[in-house]
Amino acid sequence: MLRNYLKIAFRSLWKYKTNSFISIAGLAIGISCFLLLATYVLHELRYDRFQPNSDRIARVALFYQPGEGTAEYIAMTPTAIAPLFAREFEEVEKAVRIYPYSGNGAVSVQYQNTSFNERKVVFADSSFFGVFPFPFIEGNAATALSAPNSVVIDETTARKVFGSESPLGKSIKMDERLTLQVTGVIKDVPSYSHIKFNWVGSYSTLSRSKNEVFDSANDFSYVLIRPNADLKALQSKVDSYVNKNINNPQNTNFKVSLVLEPFADIHLYSKATNGPEPAGNYKYIYILSGISVLILLIACINFINLVTARSAVRAREVGVRKVIGALRMQLFRQHLFESGIITFAATMIALLATILLLPGLSNLTGKVLDLAVWPGYSFELVVLCLVLLVTLLSGAYPAAVLSGFEPIKVLKGMPLSHTGNGGLRNFLVVFQFTISMLFIIATIIANQQLNYIQTKNLGLNPSQIIVLDMSSGLSAGKLAAMKSELLNNATVQSVTASYDSPLNVQGGYSITAADKPAGFNMNITAIPVEKDFVPTMGMKLVAGENFSDADVAQASLDSAELRSYAFVLNESAVKALGWTPENAIGKLVNLNGRHGKVKGVAQDFHFRSLHEKIGPIAIMPEYSYFGKMLVKVSASKASDAIATLEKSWKANFPLRQFEYHFLDQEFDEMYAAENKVSAILQVFSLVTILISCLGLFALIAFISQQRTKEIGVRKVLGASVASIVLLLSRDFIKLIVIAIMLASPVAWYFMSEWLKDFAYRIQISPGIFALAALIAMIITLVTISFQSIKAALMNPVKALGS
Repeated sequence: MLRNYLKIAFRSLWKYKTNSFISIAGLAIGISCFLLLATYVLHELRYDRFQPNSDRIARVALFYQPGEGTAEYIAMTPTAIAPLFAREFEEVEKAVRIYPYSGNGAVSVQYQNTSFNERKVVFADSSFFGVFPFPFIEGNAATALSAPNSVVIDETTARKVFGSESPLGKSIKMDERLTLQVTGVIKDVPSYSHIKFNWVGSYSTLSRSKNEVFDSANDFSYVLIRPNADLKALQSKVDSYVNKNINNPQNTNFKVSLVLEPFADIHLYSKATNGPEPAGNYKYIYILSGISVLILLIACINFINLVTARSAVRAREVGVRKVIGALRMQLFRQHLFESGIITFAATMIALLATILLLPGLSNLTGKVLDLAVWPGYSFELVVLCLVLLVTLLSGAYPAAVLSGFEPIKVLKGMPLSHTGNGGLRNFLVVFQFTISMLFIIATIIANQQLNYIQTKNLGLNPSQIIVLDMSSGLSAGKLAAMKSELLNNATVQSVTASYDSPLNVQGGYSITAADKPAGFNMNITAIPVEKDFVPTMGMKLVAGENFSDADVAQASLDSAELRSYAFVLNESAVKALGWTPENAIGKLVNLNGRHGKVKGVAQDFHFRSLHEKIGPIAIMPEYSYFGKMLVKVSASKASDAIATLEKSWKANFPLRQFEYHFLDQEFDEMYAAENKVSAILQVFSLVTILISCLGLFALIAFISQQRTKEIGVRKVLGASVASIVLLLSRDFIKLIVIAIMLASPVAWYFMSEWLKDFAYRIQISPGIFALAALIAMIITLVTISFQSIKAALMNPVKALGS
């Protein structure tokens, strides 16, 4: 029996080669897309769950609400928090601080006569590998970070720096001032870990380890709770402790909370800012999961349409088999078997395509994707289930249709009674194109929002500004020397510096004012800058003036009593303080102990992502630490300016590798997740349209075959080619119109929800839906025209004689 099924199946597949090819190709595309997207989704869902104790680890986040201004929820905490948890709460087995030494910049590392820059450098307490047991290749996890000036590296770094030699005991110099000894080598950190590092040094190396402070939040704090401890109960105890020992009951203007975030939920669900890497978004997981399932469904629907489109051709074969004694169940099994062969062939092609396309999807998503992300034999099991499910889903209906033909009617050439199935076929077409329309509309809206972001006036101008990261800080003396040297070159327009990126300012401060009542305290972002920061960044002052050399000198005095600051506030800060820009000038303020006057008011500018509304910010000239050097260059001579910068850099920092980037690259990186989702939408929109068009192509072929004699009669009676094309097309146009009407409100709802993530966003206009409808109509007409025109041009004599 099986041998007979195989023989018939391969004979049928070979006889209808075009149909077989399209069937296999459509299913292969659908299955491959499903596996690719499933791999990406699984990669995101597996974030941090590979850690053996992931269910017992929590990150401590800091939430504080001042009496005025907006609340802040940040992932970083002061140095005192982790030791506090280890001492005060018996539920805590271990606690660890992680200090992101390299921040968003690069650290200079020297080994023997070579130097290079590293961007993933952290320092952590000796308990680090007790909380996060990354597997060691060399060294002892228990003691690797116990001594000062120790460092553990990953295996890729070990090969890069030390070659085939064992790194243990070797010394390296970091930032020309720290000499560290390698005490361990671990396996590379998986890409689905939100804690990423190539180097982890001992926290006791740093001077910050000597004091436990509460007023400066720059560490990530994690706790490992005991096996039987309850995280919610611990959170309740933490709240009570904070209210009793940290918050002042007399000061209702300022409240602090320490929030325990479950470790495995951090990547997708944490709302805290300042995380160690850009957070994921659980909404995108739902979106991509939905896309993968819908593409697979569309591929199955396409296969159903392709098989039923050829049912008329195979009707005589079925009729003959029934006359000679074949039972309906035998025919059903035979056609289901054929579907299984097609599905199996499509799955094998899909597996090969998945392996070949994974690197491309990795580039598209910015993730290192690999099938190894699938645990155990789950991938093989999923593939097996896909073969069975797709075979049943896409093969059962066509098999039932083909095995149900009435032999007498078929052999007499009578019309096949499929009127009862017309409703199902119409539903499938509407379903396919509704999904395609959803993708088209979503892609248009996503692209418009991203274009809006890229063209919006930010209140500052990041173009043609070169950024030099200064991981160990740029001294005022070095800055002055380089600035003087660079400004003598015609390719350099302006030079300044700042504590961190002007596009992603994270410094959290509080501000008080002399004309406010006692206890007044407003939360504000602030950034220390070099005096020419405002004009270099193209910011506009609506009142007052920019900083001067006198302001810098006054802020740099050694005496705390004599030292005073000049501040530039933005319009939002002035408004929140209850002033106008004009009367704000000269007001006395205190910013975390920095006393001074408001010297200028800047027009509001975006100093964070457009996901957030512009909040209050203060800018002050403070030269104690600069993390970024910002150089504005001539657009037409950027390459000459870079050469000048490199020469100056090597003269001032001979042991550091020269690296730079443009500030607008940072802007693009802020919306990397949105750009990736938009790119994925575009790619898979094309895929769904392609598969849907194959299904439409099949249906128009089916209709043409069913109406061959009718077309012949109409041509004999004088019908034109255009009228016949319209006859065959109009029913499908109606179905596409229905699909557009169904898809539009659904797309509007989901994309409106997506846009809510942006504080600044486009309005969804009717023109978007009109454009999507036009695109769908053009695609539909192009698809059905080929078969319609072919049928209309058929010789009527041949049609009537068939």
